[in-house]
Amino acid sequence: MILILTDLVILYFIIYCIFFFFKYYLIYLVVFLRIKKMYCDKVIELLKELERSREDTIPPYNNDVINQVLSEMKTLDAEIIEFLRKQKDNLPLDAIRLRRAAIERNKRCLMTYIWTRLQRLKEMRWEIGAILPSDVRQNLSQSEIEWFNNYCKSLVSYMKTIGSDTGLNLTQDTKPPKSLYTEVRSLVDAGKLELESGEVLILRKNSQYMLSRSQAEPLIRQGILEQVRQ
Repeated sequence: MILILTDLVILYFIIYCIFFFFKYYLIYLVVFLRIKKMYCDKVIELLKELERSREDTIPPYNNDVINQVLSEMKTLDAEIIEFLRKQKDNLPLDAIRLRRAAIERNKRCLMTYIWTRLQRLKEMRWEIGAILPSDVRQNLSQSEIEWFNNYCKSLVSYMKTIGSDTGLNLTQDTKPPKSLYTEVRSLVDAGKLELESGEVLILRKNSQYMLSRSQAEPLIRQGILEQVRQ
């Protein structure tokens, strides 16, 4: 009889432990999913915008969503401080950890968003030169425009220190050319172009010209000319 009672007590204790575990596990999941949905969905929108765009373009700077993400981070930080202020003896550690994790995730995603946009800007400097197309420039924030201008200045300053007395333009001839001249076709009526020889050439749409690579390549990158043949 005593053995039966002992077995029943042990069985009851095991059932109680299982119930207790699942109860708090479900509470933890509910809290985690609520916080994850509430505080991490906005920043994911930013990364999805970049993912949907082509790598050779830059989507509009989404200042509204960025401000929402920053506001969420401030709210989370304020909630953590409130926990610490009101419940010094019995801190809700799980809730604090979840909010801290959400803050860190938002921060990493924001940094990825900004870094990716700057990397695309850097590649554009090497591909099309220091003058950005208007459709790209209008998608940038003021800080990004300032960063791009400073990057251009730093690159030009560095190129002046290498090569001959006039420096070396590293953005030209990134691939070995077969000749110093190339045949090009004008895609637009671009107007006057002063050649290295001092002559002035009128670029007319659909007309073909033989230009030095040093003058043709920047115009090709800007979409003014297209190369007819190597």
